[in-house]
Parts: sequence; structure tokens; C-alpha cells
Amino acid sequence: MDEKQWETWHAGHERRLADPHGFLAITSLNFLTAEPQRFPDAPGSWSTGPDGVTVDLADGETLTVRGQTVTGLHHFGPLAERSGVDAVAGDAVIEIARRGGFDIVRPRHPENPLRTQFRGVPAYEPTEKWQITGRYVAFDQPRDVTVGAAVEGLEHVYESPGRVEFEAGGVPLALTVFNGSTPGSLFALFTDKTSGVTTYAANRSLTIDAPAADGSVVLDFNRATNLVCAYTDFATCPLPPAENRLPVAVEAGEKIPYERLAA
Repeated sequence: MDEKQWETWHAGHERRLADPHGFLAITSLNFLTAEPQRFPDAPGSWSTGPDGVTVDLADGETLTVRGQTVTGLHHFGPLAERSGVDAVAGDAVIEIARRGGFDIVRPRHPENPLRTQFRGVPAYEPTEKWQITGRYVAFDQPRDVTVGAAVEGLEHVYESPGRVEFEAGGVPLALTVFNGSTPGSLFALFTDKTSGVTTYAANRSLTIDAPAADGSVVLDFNRATNLVCAYTDFATCPLPPAENRLPVAVEAGEKIPYERLAA
């Protein structure tokens, strides 16, 4: 177990969380409808419809979109699921995105107290015990898996190429996995017996490198991370599929954030 390597990874993860326009900077979560709406933390009047998101900027209001200053009526067009566009308003970034079939607006302000008072992420000390070799088993065909979300009434659909089988404490276990952000990589959403006790109740995420030629993978639970809903109520994070509720205590990875402990 290379503790220095883990510390470098963990520090990098904390820096990304604390980015001036990261998730800790979000000040509201707004679901758009056909009826124009104004929000106190973003310029313009916002609506959506078959042709996508529209903002109507009043006199004196501007946004910068893809490097261009826009005024008046601006159409962002239809957005694909899990995609988004960032518009700049002063020192703020206004995220326009599509999540769970809904168009949303999430302003991000660097001065948001959740970001400025961020103290880092508590975590278990890394240990070799939770570096586990498993086996990736591909499905005959990828499957669409529907999961719930941190926002009530919202659902997400992810393509699952297979599952990872492994053993922990003598207990045979498996996780349904989804395609990761880099080619061949995977990730799993899970809960376990620590969830709601020492780790965040709703979910944690584990990134898994691409399987070796023989299907073997390494599950390094020391790098299990909180999703952003662990920190802010303005996130639409997916929940784990039912089969990923592990019947063991995974005493590794990130714990309940300080912000939730203080709540």
C-alpha cells in the first residue's frame, strides 16, 4: 500500500472539489418549465420547451457563452442527457444542463460559504485490506439500468456492460458496473454497512481501471469517494442499483463530510 500515492490522490480530489466554480459553489438548483422564471442568483428569465433552454436577459444583463457576449433573448438549443453548457456572469458561472430528462439551471458562485469554508474530506486511513482483486464478467449485451436520484422523483439511466465479482472478509460479492470516463474504465455506485454510520448514507462511487486481458480488476476501496450530493442539496446524483447494497462494512475511502456532521 503506497500511502504517499494515496495522499497525493486524495489531496487532488479535495482541490477539484474546492474549485471556484465546482459543485461546492452551487447556490441553487432550478428545474425549468415552459413558464419563464427569474432566479435571485442568476441574470435573466429562464424557460424551456421542445427547442431547448431559452434565457431572456433584461436591459443591462449579459452572459458570456462560448466566449461570446449575449444580450436579450438567447437560445441554448436542446441538450443531451448528462450534458451541459456553462455561461459566465461576472465572477459566477451559470450551469445549464439536462439531468434525468429535465432541463436545469445551477448558478455557481465562488463566494458560496460551502466552498469558502470547505475543510477537506474525512477518510479512513488507507490499508491493503481494501485493495481487492476481482473479476470482471461482461454481460452478453450491455444493459440499461435505471437508478434513483438524490432528488426525489428523478431517475437516471446508465449503460452497464457487466459486473465485477470479488470477495471481502470471506463473503462473495458483486457490483453492477457502468462505463467510466476513460476508455475501458468502469465505475460502481454502492452502499455498505457503514453507510449512514461513518460514511454517507445515500451512495459512494468507486472508479475501476480497465480490466486486464484475463478479466481481472483491482477494486481499491481506499479510493471510494463521496458523490457531490454528500456535500450539497443542489445535486442530482444517482443512487446505487439495489444489487450494489453490499452486506459488509467497507471501512475504507471517504467518510461523511464535515458539513453533514455539523448539520
